[in-house]
Amino acid sequence: MSDVQALVDAHHHVWDLDVRPQPWLDEPGYEPIRRSFSAHALRSAATRPIAGRRLTSTVVVQCVPSVPETRDLLALAHRDPLIGAVVGWADLTSPAIGDVLDDLRTGHAGRYLRALRHTVQGESDPHWLQRPDVEGGLRGVGERGLGYDVLIRSHQLPQAIRLAERLPELPLVLDHAGKPPIVRRELTDWAQQLRTLARHPQVRCKVSGLITEADHQKWSVDDIRPVWDVLLSAFGPDRLMFGSDWPVANLAGGWNRWAATVEELLDGCSGVEIHALLAGTATAFYHLTPASTKEGTPCS
Repeated sequence: MSDVQALVDAHHHVWDLDVRPQPWLDEPGYEPIRRSFSAHALRSAATRPIAGRRLTSTVVVQCVPSVPETRDLLALAHRDPLIGAVVGWADLTSPAIGDVLDDLRTGHAGRYLRALRHTVQGESDPHWLQRPDVEGGLRGVGERGLGYDVLIRSHQLPQAIRLAERLPELPLVLDHAGKPPIVRRELTDWAQQLRTLARHPQVRCKVSGLITEADHQKWSVDDIRPVWDVLLSAFGPDRLMFGSDWPVANLAGGWNRWAATVEELLDGCSGVEIHALLAGTATAFYHLTPASTKEGTPCS
């Protein structure tokens, strides 16, 4: 399939509860997805095209702070042609972070490791990303040619802004647009801080996870459009990337409903802009290669 027809899902998860518990699923509200999800299940779920494009490649993202989980995701990427990159986890506060990353990258399927992530949204320290040990770990990430996925809530955007200021050489992507408070319809502070973050050229942003920040049962495209408009004006389509946040998206309508929403929001965009948002930005950031050239066989 040619690059112009590509559709990249830049953010999804897989987990097998028989192999590894996911403690966050024990929180209230996650009952509908409190089961295992595989890459094969994503194939079955993601049936709707966007702008005539069907899913061709994905980026699988860590769920728990576990190096063994990262190794499992790398092995999955090696087996499954759909998965083009892994966003893994390693302890950024550890003095041994460099050795851990080197071991991950030189190990089996290590070439699929393209970025790291930590659930900063769960850290109570309002300056966690500015801790000297964390900054040291992030410098090690950048020195190895890896990017960093920033997972925060909207009130933590100042941390992301300071990170972009202090480490301008580190490629960053903001997950879920910084989780704007859509359900409360209080977007003013989020929009102002997001525009500040977007002034840093090394930052990209995922258009993902928005429907779970809205009312899960009652949201409509009109609830998402104000956020979309801010993202498009702040970053431009060449610095935005589509992501589903599947299977978490199932809490608020699922992959296909989100895909239909994105297609509606894309109305008025040029072909070049659509390609950037649906494939080009993610392909460049995560160094993806076409599925047809990737070694490996589909997993069952």
